[in-house]
Amino acid sequence: MTFIANPPSTDIEQPDAPDTVIRNDGFFPDIDPAGVRADARISESVTAPRLRAAILGAIMAVEYDLRAFAARSIAAGHATLADVPSPQLDGQSLQLIRYHRAVSLYAKAELVERYRDFDTTSAGGNQADELTPSIGELRRDALHAVRDILGTSRTTVDLI
Repeated sequence: MTFIANPPSTDIEQPDAPDTVIRNDGFFPDIDPAGVRADARISESVTAPRLRAAILGAIMAVEYDLRAFAARSIAAGHATLADVPSPQLDGQSLQLIRYHRAVSLYAKAELVERYRDFDTTSAGGNQADELTPSIGELRRDALHAVRDILGTSRTTVDLI
């Protein structure tokens, strides 16, 4: 009896491969994990599947905040975020830059938050405490990018 193992074909694109571009909903742009890793300065120690999961979470968070904006834009005849009228910066729509920024920063915030629990020693606890402001700052900057897309104020003030 003979067994011959054939390697998997490389001719077929594997959409579940962790380093492939994440296809978005059609209105919002697709996201390249390598671009997020570079933009958010995410270490190579973060595995590709973990990065992909964080990016998916970030896309869902941003989509939730921009759902009504997307519906209004589509109703106004703009099929994609790139079609929404916007100034250009470095040859690219500011809206696209803001979207990529929001996704990258939310993904980084999630990764920093999740990686805190790897070292539970006293030194690890102190380092986790030092990261807490960083997480808040990442989320704040991501929210600023979302609010810039919406054209709303970055600050909410309530009188008490």
